[in-house]
Amino acid sequence: MQTRPDPLPRVPPSALVVAAVFSVQFGNAIVGSLFDRVGPFGAAALRLGCGALILALLVRPRVLSWPRRTWLGVLLLGLGLGGMNLFIYLAIDRVPLGVAVTVELMGPLAVAAAGSRRLIDALWVALAALGIAMLGVHGGAAFDVRGAGFAAMAALCWAVYVVASARLGTRVHGVDGLSAAMLVAAGVIVPIGLFQAAPAVADDPGLLAAFGGVAVLTSVIPYALEFTALKRMSTRVFGVLSSLGPAVAAFAGFVVLDQSLDSRQLVAIALVVTASAGVVLTAAR
Repeated sequence: MQTRPDPLPRVPPSALVVAAVFSVQFGNAIVGSLFDRVGPFGAAALRLGCGALILALLVRPRVLSWPRRTWLGVLLLGLGLGGMNLFIYLAIDRVPLGVAVTVELMGPLAVAAAGSRRLIDALWVALAALGIAMLGVHGGAAFDVRGAGFAAMAALCWAVYVVASARLGTRVHGVDGLSAAMLVAAGVIVPIGLFQAAPAVADDPGLLAAFGGVAVLTSVIPYALEFTALKRMSTRVFGVLSSLGPAVAAFAGFVVLDQSLDSRQLVAIALVVTASAGVVLTAAR
């Protein structure tokens, strides 16, 4: 059977992940500016619905010959994608973008550190935990316990996404598996978010076009880049590159949402980024 070649075969996988980080964080900042019109549930529904439709039309995945094991991988990836999108939007609705993404980063950090029994890896995890704790003890209005909890749920879903994407990428060609998983995610989240999305779109149909663009920035481009990169890189390396997320998110929140972070929050983000980089750079092969 003739198979499709993987896209972007000559681009270094690290460059793909970095590009994905910038795309998704600035896209998330744009979504944050629309929360007052669609709400976090509506934003997640519109993003995943538009993204799944666009990717399916572009890719047209060949799924009829997939075995049961592949379909289980698609289901797991779809659930990870859906949960990651919904919970991070619920978090961004309550805390600054940079803070939410810092907590969410614990997902790929846990994947990077999984299975290690070395003291140095435990120290990196402790450093990351210290950064998260510094966000928690901050007494300003910018911190919200429920928002941090939503971000923690997004972290769990991100860990599932990383593991499922890496495994599924070895079984299917191109981004067919990702396209199918996006449809699964949309099938779960869109019905949940209709109570906010439907009235907003009825009042302003132009939101569909806006979220079509957002879906390209936050779903189609970054997920395709990450899915392709994870075919050629370890989840540990992916974890360290993902550590750029909080810094980029803080910058995007400042540029797009006019959000500012105090010195304590900036130090906390720096600790988590350092821990994420350290746990991968010192990891044994």
